[in-house]
Amino acid sequence: MSSPAARLRAHLASTPLTVMPCCFDGLSAKLIGDAGFPVTFMSGFAVSAARIGAPDTGLISYGEMVDTGRNVCAATGAMVIGDGDTGYGNALNVKRTVRGYAQAGFAAIMIEDQVAPKRCGHTRGKLVVDRTEAVNRIKAAVDAREEGADILILARTDARHGHGLDEALERAAAFRDAGADLLFVEAPQSVEEMERICREVPGIHMANLVEGGATPLLSHAELQRIGYRLAAYPLTLLSAVTRAMQEALQVIKAGQHPDAALLDFPSLRKAVGFDAYYEEEANYADRRD
Repeated sequence: MSSPAARLRAHLASTPLTVMPCCFDGLSAKLIGDAGFPVTFMSGFAVSAARIGAPDTGLISYGEMVDTGRNVCAATGAMVIGDGDTGYGNALNVKRTVRGYAQAGFAAIMIEDQVAPKRCGHTRGKLVVDRTEAVNRIKAAVDAREEGADILILARTDARHGHGLDEALERAAAFRDAGADLLFVEAPQSVEEMERICREVPGIHMANLVEGGATPLLSHAELQRIGYRLAAYPLTLLSAVTRAMQEALQVIKAGQHPDAALLDFPSLRKAVGFDAYYEEEANYADRRD
């Protein structure tokens, strides 16, 4: 079988736009794959919320992220892009992070240019390192790939927030020239900015579609027209499940039961994987009379 990275390269070569609901644990990754999505993205915001119950402000560690990644990659047939944040240190830390994500089963890793501790791209307090350091992070990631880490490099810049779109575009072009496979200019604030990104820096670009965030929530057809090749929905599933849990808790607190909002038990068992388990288990049943 080909590697996750090779599969993702082949997929991107033949697919105009890939839509990626984002995951945060094994179950969410499994459901995304079961729903027929070929690629997902493991969101740092969502993993931080689900794993440690804390905001995406640099509190979660490399070890916690890569450990979650192993579970995510093992739980789904979808190819997984992993949020590698800033690489968790200097250039050598970046190389270690890239190698670790490749070993965990990721098809690609995102490395960004924020100052550590990083922030969610659509929240306040973002700062970026200077352009030289930012490019060196991507060079280190590319070196790790060239030295044997079988993984694609998604290079992200958050420079639009504090330095303007021109600087963000310069950084994206420098990341591409350094060998990045995929590009991500975070938080453009209009359709016109999104068009400039795809027009002025040729490459495979990702759009990050955060409900309530800075970037317009465009249709898939419009994203494809502009030139985006990847469309990530980083918080949609986390938001949906959080709302469902909050509402269920309020119903229980009021002395009732939220049965109308629940899956029936057979459907839940199937979603978790019991049906598939029993089917495979039957292959090893004792058939003696």
